[in-house]
Amino acid sequence: MAGTTPGTPRVLRAMNDRAALDLLVAQGPLTRTRIGELTGLSKPTASQLLARLEDAGLVRSTGSQRGRPGPNAVLYEIDPAAAHVAALSVGPTGIDAVVADVTGTVVGSCRVEADAVAEDVRHRTAQLVAEAVDGALRPTGLGHDDLDAVVIGTPGAIDPHTGQLRYAPHLPGWHSRTLLADLAEVVGRPVVIENDVNLAAVAEQYEGAAQDHDHFVLAYLDEGVGAAIVLGGTLLRGATGGAGEIGYMPLPGAPLARGGAADWAGPDAGGGFQSQVSCPAVRDLAGGRPLAEALADEAVRAEVARRLATGLASVVAVVDPELVVLSGRVAQEGGEELRERVEAEMTGLALPRPLLRISDIEGDPILTGALRTALAQARDSIFDTA
Repeated sequence: MAGTTPGTPRVLRAMNDRAALDLLVAQGPLTRTRIGELTGLSKPTASQLLARLEDAGLVRSTGSQRGRPGPNAVLYEIDPAAAHVAALSVGPTGIDAVVADVTGTVVGSCRVEADAVAEDVRHRTAQLVAEAVDGALRPTGLGHDDLDAVVIGTPGAIDPHTGQLRYAPHLPGWHSRTLLADLAEVVGRPVVIENDVNLAAVAEQYEGAAQDHDHFVLAYLDEGVGAAIVLGGTLLRGATGGAGEIGYMPLPGAPLARGGAADWAGPDAGGGFQSQVSCPAVRDLAGGRPLAEALADEAVRAEVARRLATGLASVVAVVDPELVVLSGRVAQEGGEELRERVEAEMTGLALPRPLLRISDIEGDPILTGALRTALAQARDSIFDTA
């Protein structure tokens, strides 16, 4: 919007364009009349707007609306070819990637398995990401140059001061200070690396248990343990990107997470909350039984709930959320019975007492959040017609 000032016709047109495009994203195909009604634009102005967006390759006509008197009204929708994005989810067991068009429809996917990631070194990391993106692009006929945004979800977070991935010692090859530049070189465009639990929270905001809440905490209970803190609808990141790393949080009865990063590479993060409620901790509590079997045991479930409530009460006392969402495999396997026990255990431990829900996101919430983030970035870019 360089060279424009608020209130000029160009800016006002751009604002109207964006309002119409956002409506088409949210509601699907709409007629010119309906777009005019929802935006407050006159019929001639709505017609000019749609012609302009068609010429720009942002919208297209898609059939007509029947059932009303008079000529059938033409329906308009976002042109799926207007932009494409890639989203990746990275973990110790592998890399998952999807490519989607600007409407959010997934058009390609790929997975790079764990053995390759486990042997990773600096340059191999970039090659593996490129391999995952290439695999997701293959069925689409698109290339790297066709991607408008690339978002990668990983454990840990990029330190904004150094550009280095922190809090993820179990991801070999991901800790170079030139990581972002290395990945941008092989993907062909700048990439965004975002904390995996933060992305799971984005998924909950868009289509999950937190859709109606601006102040919530998502507790992710899996092989690792972390949290995302959303206040006023905005993710809290902290000075080094480490806000929400509750796996390291001291907890009564748990060993302290001491020492440097090299001491934290194990499944228990060296101590703290993660050593009490992660998947390995729950399995150990049940004598090595599989996770589902362990959490089906009433005694094990009760102890896990007690530990969870104690840790969550500390978080609630600090950030005062209106909702806590439990996500990850421990939450999914424990289900509603675990949620009820945690809620009961928190009574008397925490004031105020937030709502407590189990995540209802289908599929990988981290990949879902990465895709939502990439789509938002792409739309902000291509929908700016000023």
